Amino acid sequence: MLPVPLCALILIVTVVALRLPALADADGALGSQIVLPANLAIKNVLRARVDDHASAGPSTGSQPSNAYPKIPAGTHAGLPVGFTYTADVSSAYPLGNVGDHGRRWLPGGVDAVASYGFNPELRISASYYEIQHYPVGFDSGVVPLYVQGLAPPVGTVDLSTTGIDVTTKDRFAILNVEKLFRFGKLPLVVTPTYVSRTSTVGVGHQDIVPFEYRGFPVTDINTRTAQYYSLAFTLPFLSTTKMFGTFTMAPTWLTHLNGVNQVNHAQLYQILYVEYNLNDTTKFFLQPQASRDYLPTDPFAQHIYSYFLGGSEKVGKNGFVQVVLNSGGPSNYSPYGISSLHCLALPCSRNPVVPQVGGLKATQLQLQIGIGSPSVLPF
Repeated sequence: MLPVPLCALILIVTVVALRLPALADADGALGSQIVLPANLAIKNVLRARVDDHASAGPSTGSQPSNAYPKIPAGTHAGLPVGFTYTADVSSAYPLGNVGDHGRRWLPGGVDAVASYGFNPELRISASYYEIQHYPVGFDSGVVPLYVQGLAPPVGTVDLSTTGIDVTTKDRFAILNVEKLFRFGKLPLVVTPTYVSRTSTVGVGHQDIVPFEYRGFPVTDINTRTAQYYSLAFTLPFLSTTKMFGTFTMAPTWLTHLNGVNQVNHAQLYQILYVEYNLNDTTKFFLQPQASRDYLPTDPFAQHIYSYFLGGSEKVGKNGFVQVVLNSGGPSNYSPYGISSLHCLALPCSRNPVVPQVGGLKATQLQLQIGIGSPSVLPF
């Protein structure tokens, strides 16, 4: 095995951490800011229809006792009207092969959403999300080390000897407009959205590092910074006394090409949401989705398949606690993690070393504790 000084390994791990695209980060932010408000509007429409039907019919005592709860006083049959907010703090615990260093609770994050509804059909929202994660299989394994211009590897590097913190935190600022349409009995929510994303990694807390593209290093690029436009369409497919489900499609574009991006046609997010309401204060939900992540380090968008599985409990009038398990990774970038390391010239400890990587897979358990306006809590 080729000896590599510790300082070189620290550089390698720092570079690799920032090169790897994040799993389920954009998924989580878009899912929270687009799907949940749309679900709320659709639920209000469907609940109002059930209440109207029940009040118009004869009082036979046969109405199901576990039907959707009545809309709270002051709530309109659609999007919430007036000023509403939610805020929470969260922390996550990584699961799977994350090495000894990664097996710990990750640094906490905060989420905040402020909205104003002009009427039951139109609302605007501004939000901020922080999502933390630690990649599976990142700091373990032995990979070949290549020198530019030489075909065979000059040695190998054991990535598990570094013990460097590669905790990633992604930050999203989101602006959107929520518009409710009614086509007969079918409610549809359309959500034009703007997303601005920045990220940092535990090592160095930075975003500009060299990365490998077609065998050469790329420098002076914010590797995890991007902005997107999205247009989401959400409609229901399931509504019973206990269960509720919607499907969301969201064509999404980069605001501009950056880094090694090659094309900028619409990338389609698809989000399926199903929930089971145990009672008025407890629910369980499953949210599988096929989405796209497009960072400056990606020639083409990643095709990410992931799921969110969780449960929520309402606490008092304004509070909630939520636990979410999520996992997934890209299908068109393989293998996961690092496949090799490349340096420009020997000795590698004195010359830039960049990784060749595939995709990032991460699995984590997230705990959220929050408050909000009663009319927008998802119960």
